[in-house]
Amino acid sequence: MADIDAIDAIEVDAVSRVGCSEVRVVLVGVGAIGSEIARLLLRKTGVRMVGAVDPAPGKVGRDLGDVIGVGRSLGVMIVGSLDELDVDADIAVHATTSFLDKAYPQIVRLVERGLDVISTCEELSYPYIVDEDLAKSIDELARKHNVTVLGTGINPGFIMDTLVIVLTAVCQDIKRIRVERVMDAGKRRLQFQRKIGAGLTLEEFREKISSGEITGHVGLRQSIALIADALCWKLDRIVEEPVKPIVADREVRGSFITVKPGSVAGLNQVAYGMYRGEHAIILDFKAYIGASEEYDSITIEGTPTIRERIAPCIHGDIGTAAIIVNSIPKVLNAPPGLKTMKDLQVPSAVLGDMRLYIDGKLRVRRGD
Repeated sequence: MADIDAIDAIEVDAVSRVGCSEVRVVLVGVGAIGSEIARLLLRKTGVRMVGAVDPAPGKVGRDLGDVIGVGRSLGVMIVGSLDELDVDADIAVHATTSFLDKAYPQIVRLVERGLDVISTCEELSYPYIVDEDLAKSIDELARKHNVTVLGTGINPGFIMDTLVIVLTAVCQDIKRIRVERVMDAGKRRLQFQRKIGAGLTLEEFREKISSGEITGHVGLRQSIALIADALCWKLDRIVEEPVKPIVADREVRGSFITVKPGSVAGLNQVAYGMYRGEHAIILDFKAYIGASEEYDSITIEGTPTIRERIAPCIHGDIGTAAIIVNSIPKVLNAPPGLKTMKDLQVPSAVLGDMRLYIDGKLRVRRGD
């Protein structure tokens, strides 16, 4: 016990030397992922939520603690729009959409308020291949207001891109990269199971994919572009193959949906980056109810060849909440502008008081 007390005393002293008060966070979007992030933030020290925004009628005007289900009041009332947000904060956690065009006006408003931004928006993880003009606009505005903007998550943001980039550090040369992620969607939330078409007939699946009513996974193109950028590979092109349904050959039960034989259990998506006429980066994503084995697999063909396998695969919601929260000090330490994961300090867990991980930018901005 004495050793633990000594460690605690060292941490308290270190925090006092950091010289800044708690990191103040605004939560924009209190859906399933936003709520997971909020609950994790409550378990951290040196950081507190001071505001929350979500336009859903059932959430506006309610205490954040009630909405995220922690069984106690947090003294943070959810407002319906950014216009109603009247708090002093340091950083916004943005969790509202997968798509850049929808996220853009919200991010602009946050940046104009002088807030750093971490977003779960998948297309923001490497937005230059979605809309270069919007990406440049965010970058210029962030620099003007001396803030940093980052899009990240478990995937895109880590498993199929950042982790790959880190593993290439031990290679003398690289010929090809292949990444595969296989998930049992039956363990995921209902929204995700619907997103991959679980329970639909083949005809319904094809119609909903064609109309965009279901999207499947968003971010394979961003992950490929991020890896290529880190390696300075100027790709010939990035190709996304048509989304393929995975059909159940027996009845399979998920936490919310039961899939009958012959119906869609989930989907398979493949994308690849062409470099000098070769399939240089191949990403293979499978998510379906009833997957007998879950894993994340990375193979880097080169000198040496690297084979990495994580089984079971990293849970998407838990991992996304963790990487968002753990990236807060990285973003607060980063130079102003629009950044990707390859631009930041090496990802790591934030253990203990978050202020221990923060350098000077936040204190300078506050005038501490």
